[in-house]
Amino acid sequence: MIRLGMIHLAAALTLLGGAAQSQQVEVTPCGDGPRVDTIAEPWEQNTATYANGEVRLVLLDMVEPAGGAWKLVVISPPRDELGLRQCRVIGADGIGFYGLDFASRRATYDPQQELVVTFRATRYADAAPEGEPYTLVVTINQQTGEIGTEVRE
Repeated sequence: MIRLGMIHLAAALTLLGGAAQSQQVEVTPCGDGPRVDTIAEPWEQNTATYANGEVRLVLLDMVEPAGGAWKLVVISPPRDELGLRQCRVIGADGIGFYGLDFASRRATYDPQQELVVTFRATRYADAAPEGEPYTLVVTINQQTGEIGTEVRE
């Protein structure tokens, strides 16, 4: 069991590369992906709604790989022909975030009807066991469905 864990950690470190790299943040459809049991516990502290309940953010703890186990789910308009909202998963470097502080989130609306949510995040770094900090900015346009991300060092 320990050996398997070491193999997973080695794979994560290989994927993450050097410590000074810029974080690549991706937004992908949920598909058949994240299971409900990966919602970070306690649920009431790791989910949030905005825009009168139309937008929901959920923090996932995928457990592995250790260097990128945290992901963010965004459920938001527009709705499809069945009335369902779109579902997107946000991760970094092909996996997840080393750290994503859900409690640190700050939300604002900009004049173009976009919800802007910022989080304190960290990337894995050999030289920094707590991770290298940065700010993750997520923009959600409820009218077009576009979800954008920005990394601020």
